[in-house]
Amino acid sequence: MKFESVLYAAATLSIVSAHTIMNKVNHNAQGVGIYMPSDDSPQMDVTSKSMACNGPPVSGFKSSSQKISVAAGSTVTGAWLHTLTNSEADNKVIASSHKGPVLAYMKKVSDAAQNPSAGPGDGWFKIAEEGLISSSQWAVDKLISNGGTQSVTIPSCIANGDYLLRFEVIALHSARAYPGAQFYMECAQITVTGGTGTKSPSTVSIPGTYSGSDPGIKVNIYNTKGQPYPASYQIPVIT
Repeated sequence: MKFESVLYAAATLSIVSAHTIMNKVNHNAQGVGIYMPSDDSPQMDVTSKSMACNGPPVSGFKSSSQKISVAAGSTVTGAWLHTLTNSEADNKVIASSHKGPVLAYMKKVSDAAQNPSAGPGDGWFKIAEEGLISSSQWAVDKLISNGGTQSVTIPSCIANGDYLLRFEVIALHSARAYPGAQFYMECAQITVTGGTGTKSPSTVSIPGTYSGSDPGIKVNIYNTKGQPYPASYQIPVIT
């Protein structure tokens, strides 16, 4: 067995113990203004409606009627945690083996408190993405070093109103076959103020924008030395 295959198998075995949850937005209390699951399981079917905001209302998910007011052009921060009560220093955010990109999308909606039912379908536009940063650092590595904090800037050119803000981490440690990539996402409920409304971004559908054959989703990230740092990586393209 090749060394890279050994690492791939080891990473796959760590799946159960190394998931993650977005649980706080803008330093609010846990679950305020965000639709939050009680467990840290990923989505793996890119055709599922759960790809939008991590599932329809089901037992174990905590909804919130609150919306978070944010100014256009300002920074919004989300906090990722392995579990809602986890305090293990070596695995507080997500396992370091779970390399991959970190992204963010927005969708204008009539009422953000209708999260997550307002999530599936067209209207999504990407506002941030980071993938393979260097030959020794992924966006997930950066997320871990930042203590699980993901910061995104709300575009100043969008219209005022309610939006879903979708934070996403894609773990690629077992993505050599589909389904294998793990998708972690949560949607915050925000109301944007102070936007100029001068631009209407092109939008895509979630589910629909990702494909199981996308080279950024079905991919072997291990190099010839068995390290999870390929020569290049293409972040999933929105289509």
